[in-house]
Amino acid sequence: MSQQQSDDVISPDEIEAVRARVRDLMPGVRADLEALTRIPSVSLGSFDQAQVQRSAEATAELLRTEGLDVEIVAEGGRPAVIGHVDGPPGSPTVLLYAHHDVQPPGDRADWDSDPFEPVERDGRLYGRGAADDKAGVMAHVAALRAHAGDLPCGVTVFVEGEEEIASESLPLILARHGDRLACDAIVLADSLNWAIGTPALTTSLRGQVRVVATVRTLDHGVHSGMFGGACPDAITALCRLMATLHDDAGDVAVAGLRRSAAPEIDYDEARLREESGLLPGTELIGTGSIPSRLWTAPAATVIGITCPSVEEAGNVLNATASAKISLRIHPEEAPQDAVAALRQHLLDHAPWGAQVEVTVDDEGWGFAADAEGPIYDQARAAFADAWGTDPVDVGIGGSIPFVQAFAESFPEAAILVTGVEDPDTRAHGANESLHLGEFERVCTAEALLLARLGAMPRSA
Repeated sequence: MSQQQSDDVISPDEIEAVRARVRDLMPGVRADLEALTRIPSVSLGSFDQAQVQRSAEATAELLRTEGLDVEIVAEGGRPAVIGHVDGPPGSPTVLLYAHHDVQPPGDRADWDSDPFEPVERDGRLYGRGAADDKAGVMAHVAALRAHAGDLPCGVTVFVEGEEEIASESLPLILARHGDRLACDAIVLADSLNWAIGTPALTTSLRGQVRVVATVRTLDHGVHSGMFGGACPDAITALCRLMATLHDDAGDVAVAGLRRSAAPEIDYDEARLREESGLLPGTELIGTGSIPSRLWTAPAATVIGITCPSVEEAGNVLNATASAKISLRIHPEEAPQDAVAALRQHLLDHAPWGAQVEVTVDDEGWGFAADAEGPIYDQARAAFADAWGTDPVDVGIGGSIPFVQAFAESFPEAAILVTGVEDPDTRAHGANESLHLGEFERVCTAEALLLARLGAMPRSA
């Protein structure tokens, strides 16, 4: 379908009417978002899981109010919410995904305000989950409200409760409740837009593996003065081993990992430095375009080390030290192949004959969409309607393994990875925030997408 054909599905008057309805709805949508944000629904097991249940119940009530048939399900994990309402005969069904669980707040001293008391500053709403992903929940609710009980297509809403802890029960939920989730299109509202004022469709996501590498050089710790200089300690051996993960240019040096060029898009070093907070004088690593380095090339990061802290260190050659390595991989790389390549690299590069053991902590597939066809045409048109500018197709360097789970469960459905975030959202970090102007555009785009999909030619 051409852009002109997608533009003709609904009239300019209909587009403006939806815009106006969403505009009028935003005060109530924001109030409900703030109420959800006040619920500290951290799904990590060390936090109060009653709050996750409370969040699920609040989400379910929001959907019931919009006329959906709602059920809370928990297949051995945190509670998820499934709601459904039929559309007109012959119309497509759209599955709207978000998650209601949130990350831990971290050190409260790093926040400029209480993380669970939403506060507006300079057009942004601050609070844990205000963006990731309770704004995604409320974007779905806003789209439903915009059609005031007269939906142009069937809608199923699925709000997960454990996305922040790897969605372990999601495969079982999809297996046991897949009949309720069957659809023609899936909107996964857990990504971000390209910039304030520029929407995006996420068409690729890197996969991820995490391993723990443990290095042993001695059968017990010994005096660093008496034996240092002849016997290697485990921490130094571990440091040398971790240094082999990159070549001199900063590219990942693990043999056999896939990489490819990313789509051409204007993303320069100045923007990357500003968005990442890279310190003056710190150089970029890797080769190739910045989008390729961030979206399709492998990236290895040592995210934690187990050894004596500086405060607790003694004059000892330590016998054992461990590091956790996060390896982001090409969107179409099999995680098990990446694990095998990384394990072989670590074993082959063990310094001074040190013993190296590698255990897998986690692994997840990436995602690459064939973002063509009439549903993608309507999505791009809806974005253009809401923002007044065409969306860009982007990759994301981070990993969202549940996307692949949906792709496998519903292979015929068009998968639209959208989001409410922008480059300054700081999801997972202190002072997470939602740009309120962009949020209204997100809600408008989703309401228009439902209208456009409902207006598509229907099968006999």
